[in-house]
Amino acid sequence: MNTPIYDFLRNYAASGVLRAHMPGHKGNAPAAELGELFKLDITEIKGADSLFEADGIIAESERNTAELYGSRASVFSAGGSTLCIQAMLALMKQECRRVIAARNVHRAFLNAAALLDIDVQWIMSCYSGGILSGELQLPDVEAALAADHTPACVYVTSPDYTGRLADTAALAKLCRRYGAKLLVDNAHGAHLAFFEESLHPIALGADLCCDSAHKMLPALTGAAVLHTSCDEYVPKLKQAMSLFGSTSPSYLIMASLDLCNRYIADNIRGDIAAALPLLSALRAALSDRLIFADSEPFHITVKAAESGFCGTELAKLLRERGVECEYADDELVVLLMSPFSPAEDYRRLRAALESAVSGASRTAKKSFIFQPKLPQMALAIREAAFADAEEIPVEEAEGRICASVKVPCPPAIPIAVSGEIIDRDCIGLFHAYGIKTVLVVKN
Repeated sequence: MNTPIYDFLRNYAASGVLRAHMPGHKGNAPAAELGELFKLDITEIKGADSLFEADGIIAESERNTAELYGSRASVFSAGGSTLCIQAMLALMKQECRRVIAARNVHRAFLNAAALLDIDVQWIMSCYSGGILSGELQLPDVEAALAADHTPACVYVTSPDYTGRLADTAALAKLCRRYGAKLLVDNAHGAHLAFFEESLHPIALGADLCCDSAHKMLPALTGAAVLHTSCDEYVPKLKQAMSLFGSTSPSYLIMASLDLCNRYIADNIRGDIAAALPLLSALRAALSDRLIFADSEPFHITVKAAESGFCGTELAKLLRERGVECEYADDELVVLLMSPFSPAEDYRRLRAALESAVSGASRTAKKSFIFQPKLPQMALAIREAAFADAEEIPVEEAEGRICASVKVPCPPAIPIAVSGEIIDRDCIGLFHAYGIKTVLVVKN
């Protein structure tokens, strides 16, 4: 597959032209190790196209992406899935749709809701392993859709942070029955389209979805794609993104998406086919000592507490053995591989896990399933997020109204949402996730 953006950057870097334009480094790096990158870093010059008004090389590369994913349109983001989430919600705002969302959203969703003054109707999943992962019940979604005849959309995160997949096909069918749109935060699932049977939200009936290419594919951090399966959104995607995106998007990030297209076209299916047996063998080799969460294959999520270990200790031992985890808490350890991971990495990971498990302290096995209650809402999300706020210890927060959401990333999943009254359950969860302070609306 052709790579129009990368080819333009490479040819321009080799041309020796005097750069009487931005950026200020003029193609010269202040550190020799980054020299080649700086040569390729440009802005919107003649022939380079413009991300939000694309009709040249960027548009050509985006058409390549749409062809690979089978979407009606796919557009690039150099601002991660955050920009895509903002654009999806902006489109729903334009259509005056109420927003129904599964609770385990990324904080980018909440920030977008605050910016767009969107109130959210929450659906609580049946959670296991903490607030990161839960099973969304279809009857709960249908009840929310049936309760109000106002046009609606349903927003879900799938895969979630632990790799659990929602039943996107069933959700799409349900949404169509009620005239609702289905939006999927597929940030952790850009590779799912290329399994033997596609698991990608667009293939399963979603109307809009975002992929963070940098999470699971060989692309630079910040590289993401917004897809749609709907003709009516094709001419609207760029305008919605331009409301929030920088007018100086990174061409290096866009070139990495361009090269990612080539990787997908030439190699990804073979790489996935080669990796799946290695992933199965890794899990099987440790299945007598570790319990793994149900997930798409490339998320290796260890239920540490249920296996009789402390997740943070396992992560520390893995780090000492040369393996850096995506995330760990006392309950879980999340390890991310990708189709691009070489076979040797699976051998190293298996050996490190074997050694870490052998050296870890044993604890009483416990399962962690709970059904948290929704805190009481006192203010609209936007009103609370933009209110005069103060930061206080969580121990002093009971009864106070959550202001702007302040949670670490990863996992960036909120415990209390802007406008909600913080209760004892929230405080317990803050403690469980090591959050010591919270922003609250000033009295």
